[in-house]
Amino acid sequence: MPHYLLAIDQGTTSTRAIVFNSEGKRCAQHQIELTQYYPQSGWVEHDAEEIWQSVINVCQQAVKKAGLMPEQIAGIGITNQRETTVIWNRHTGKPIYRGIVWQDRRT
Repeated sequence: MPHYLLAIDQGTTSTRAIVFNSEGKRCAQHQIELTQYYPQSGWVEHDAEEIWQSVINVCQQAVKKAGLMPEQIAGIGITNQRETTVIWNRHTGKPIYRGIVWQDRRT
């Protein structure tokens, strides 16, 4: 059974997943735009749950579009926003507030 790689690009404006074959050829991809919140001037926020759900969704859809079974994915590479900050409740695992995006003046 051939193996494939899944690349996840979780960026500021969207989340994208791309499936590559063993020769590095792109087989399929899926992308979802993210909502950006501007509660006041100079503030930029993201819903951390929306980000998480978008990652799950794009991965599932890219694998489906490629006509693969999940066990055919040999590895996953991830790139993300890096400086966006989210505070989590240690007991529930849920975010306490929206993520503060790297573009936000508070960061």
